[in-house]
Amino acid sequence: MSDDDDYGFTYSDEDEFNEDEVDIENAYYNAKGSLESGANEAAMKGFEEVIAMEHEKGEWGFKALKQMVKLLYKMNDAGAMLERYKELLTYVNDAVTRNYSEKVLNSILDTIASNEDMGFLQEFYETTLRKLEETKNERLWFKTNLKLCKLVFDAKDFARMQVILKELHKSCQNEDGTVDQRKGTQLLEVYSIEIQMYTAQKNTKKLKDLYEKALEVTSAIPHPRILGIIRECGGKMYMVERDWENAATDFFEAFKSYDEAGSDRRVQCLKYLVLANMLMESEVDPFDAQEVKPFREDKEVTVMRSLVGAYQRNDIAAFEQLLKTHREQVMGDDFIRDYVEDLLKNIRTQVLLRLIEPYTRITIPYISTELNIPEPDVESLMVSLILDRRVDAKIDQRAQVVHIAREDPRAIDAIARARGFANWSERLRDLHLTVASKLARA
Repeated sequence: MSDDDDYGFTYSDEDEFNEDEVDIENAYYNAKGSLESGANEAAMKGFEEVIAMEHEKGEWGFKALKQMVKLLYKMNDAGAMLERYKELLTYVNDAVTRNYSEKVLNSILDTIASNEDMGFLQEFYETTLRKLEETKNERLWFKTNLKLCKLVFDAKDFARMQVILKELHKSCQNEDGTVDQRKGTQLLEVYSIEIQMYTAQKNTKKLKDLYEKALEVTSAIPHPRILGIIRECGGKMYMVERDWENAATDFFEAFKSYDEAGSDRRVQCLKYLVLANMLMESEVDPFDAQEVKPFREDKEVTVMRSLVGAYQRNDIAAFEQLLKTHREQVMGDDFIRDYVEDLLKNIRTQVLLRLIEPYTRITIPYISTELNIPEPDVESLMVSLILDRRVDAKIDQRAQVVHIAREDPRAIDAIARARGFANWSERLRDLHLTVASKLARA
């Protein structure tokens, strides 16, 4: 039989290619089966074989590298993982579609986001960014840069953060430097991380300017978590300015946004709302709001509810006991701790006003005992009341006595009667002049 005798069958390079493709696919799924059964070493070797079987970079090699990267991360081999990840990035140009490569890279970036090794994360993000700049994948470049920005924010490297923010802002602008209205959603994401930076730095001036700019962005459909961050920082800004009412409004909006996003920050913002509500001395119970009712029995919130009750009753003893008993829950939050003294001053002021109401003369030691605070603190409270014109009093520091001016009720009545007579006399004079004028014309 001659070599040309092929029994009627014809073979082509395409058939051979298809057979190779099937072999590579089978090798991939065999390796994946080893991975799913827990045979990590066998899986690694299998995926390496898949890569070697491809004559040029293709989809199965990309998939194999993806599995290797995730497996090496699971095995805590960060160095080897990073090397395989760099190899994976060489496939994104031509081997797979843009959408698929973006989906895979996003998945890997989300997987490593919880890693506590800042150096590893930084190198990982920067490696990704270099490749994305080369492939001009703006969308994933933006997301990755945001992750890097969050990383340096957590490390409090504000100088480096400013550099990244500048690049992010530039990506949201037109060539003439104006804001690209089509990128409103991305711009709000940039504002949210920048607002967090200025909040951490307590730079109220820049924070307020940025906060107002964020609220002016209308061409956006941001994730509710982003709105929650912006509103929470706005509430903190108003708290610094002691504008309790606007702070309460923003904390409530932040709570609703976080709740919609399913974020744990909603409970924290609810506590801040309660704090602002107490400081503005509102008699409205924030837990009566329909959106808040489901959280009334939350263990983090019940303490704040009890504080509200004691605060509204001006029950200093109960208020201070709650602070002492639940110190970690209340004072463990740095932000709340900064305003506890304001709350105590408010409640002590209310009790002090009620205490001195029947007196024209009262001793500072007596007030100190009743309020359970040092005598210098009593003097400080009294001085504040006098300066705010809430009490007409004088303090005799030597005798440790407060003299309170009280108007005599009889004197008040006499003054009122005198004013009445003066008004009556004025009206009679006007009537006399009117009549005299008419008679003169007649």
